[in-house]
Amino acid sequence: MKAVFLFILASMLTPAFASAQSIDFGNDASEWSKDGECDDRRFRGSAMASGLDRDDVGKDATDCRRGIEMGQLKVWDFVKARRETQCDAIKFGNDSSEWSGDCQCDDYRFDGPGADYVLLKEDVGKDATDCQDLCAAGKIAVREY
Repeated sequence: MKAVFLFILASMLTPAFASAQSIDFGNDASEWSKDGECDDRRFRGSAMASGLDRDDVGKDATDCRRGIEMGQLKVWDFVKARRETQCDAIKFGNDSSEWSGDCQCDDYRFDGPGADYVLLKEDVGKDATDCQDLCAAGKIAVREY
């Protein structure tokens, strides 16, 4: 588990200017590979899936490579995202998610070490307290910046 977290954290620090040739996309071992959506949380953009699971990091190579090549995806850079995230300007919503109050941000708009293992678009704006606290602590940042 610790090795997976370190791999994900290192992936989050990948420079955003990386070209498709310089990215290790991994393989297509994900259940969701080759469905036209990138399920790998190391990326951001319009070609992303509506649900993101850390288990899919490095396991959706074909879809993510295609997204980068088509200009629909970029590498998500946690350091840059933290610099760009203005927590006090974000409307975090409410705490109506069944996962609110678990000290992890479940809102799909955010990622980082304080984000939950699984992020779903249906939880956008439904985990306000956790996400606001983690944003203020620098443990999450916006996915789109």
